[in-house]
Amino acid sequence: MAIIGNPKYEERINHHLAKYETKRSAVMPLLYIAQEEYGWVNPEGIKEVAQILNLDPTQVKSIAGFYTMYSEKPKGKYWLQVCTDLPCALKGADEFHAWLKEELQVEEGGTSADGMFTVEHVMCLAACDKAPMLQCNFHYVENLDQDKMRDLLSKWRQEAAGASNGHR
Repeated sequence: MAIIGNPKYEERINHHLAKYETKRSAVMPLLYIAQEEYGWVNPEGIKEVAQILNLDPTQVKSIAGFYTMYSEKPKGKYWLQVCTDLPCALKGADEFHAWLKEELQVEEGGTSADGMFTVEHVMCLAACDKAPMLQCNFHYVENLDQDKMRDLLSKWRQEAAGASNGHR
């Protein structure tokens, strides 16, 4: 698949291009679209964004490489970023993060054997009062414990199975 010419993204791309005085300014939202399509900011996505914006791919790659919200390597369908900064750690985030890695049988930054989940720790998602918490594909999930997390993992697996069977 591709983002260029894909009706799924055409309206969003045009929306972002229209928001800015210069095309170059749309590089970050277009990188999000490429990451959504490919699961990471891969060389093909970088070339496509560069083509849309009339930029050199090296310029686009330098932006993708600078910001932590873009992944330059494949991730699982669900990118779980657990905040382990001090305030969250004081509310059990370190233990929760260790448990989650064990539950999914992954190392730090690793992806589960089924390709569904990548687990990473991050510093400060600015929701200290809701710890333990994580960001899943840039959406916050707060006030977690092992039971809530097991339910979420099950729900996400079911959603992914439904999507792969053509259901939504």
